[in-house]
Amino acid sequence: MERLLPAMNEVNAALDAVNRYRNTPGGTLRLNVPVSATRLVLPGLVPEFLRRYPDIQLEIVAESSVQDVFRDGCDAGIRYDERLEQDMVAMPIGPRQQRFALAASPAYLAEYGRPDHPRDLIHHRCLRGRYASGIMADWTFSCDGEEISIETRGPLVVTVGGAMDLAVEAAIAGSGVIYLFDEWLRPALDSGQLEPLLQPWWLTFSGPWLYYNDRRLIPAPLQAFIDFVRETNAREKPVSYTS
Repeated sequence: MERLLPAMNEVNAALDAVNRYRNTPGGTLRLNVPVSATRLVLPGLVPEFLRRYPDIQLEIVAESSVQDVFRDGCDAGIRYDERLEQDMVAMPIGPRQQRFALAASPAYLAEYGRPDHPRDLIHHRCLRGRYASGIMADWTFSCDGEEISIETRGPLVVTVGGAMDLAVEAAIAGSGVIYLFDEWLRPALDSGQLEPLLQPWWLTFSGPWLYYNDRRLIPAPLQAFIDFVRETNAREKPVSYTS
């Protein structure tokens, strides 16, 4: 493979040089992303990118098991800080600050009451998510420099990713308490279907990154996407949260 790689790069470079004679770049761009990115990050980017580059076919591989960015022949991927892989270049994509929101429906709160502290959640019916790896993470909260993780229990466990919509609907129906991206729950919070709980404790964290390997040939579709994201970042205003 070490002997073949330079030759393969030369072939790819020769094929990609065809793009220099096009008005706009063409070809296929495959991105490996967590399911949350398809809901919270890519909708603000993809429509304009496709309009600007009509000859690029964008393929999104969305999964709850965020492993190797290059699996399934992907050119790049979106990950959070803890998912950074070695020998990768990272650039910001999407909101630079995100947070989790804790919420429950008015019907649930009328029956079970409101928690006054994250520790009270051990007595509540919590709707939880399990990663494809089998890990079911504790719910982590932070307030005034204090951080606390709670091992929750409840009547429903769903796969992190696409099945989280079921957990949201169950929370709206009064089945339990949910802890999920603020942006994901925002429509239900704004409509009153869900009520925010313990808002000063909501955990804030840095936003996602676009990862790619600059040691490989960067094909024209990926370069176009990198330039597009960089241009979008220059226009965006940072989001800050207040309790």
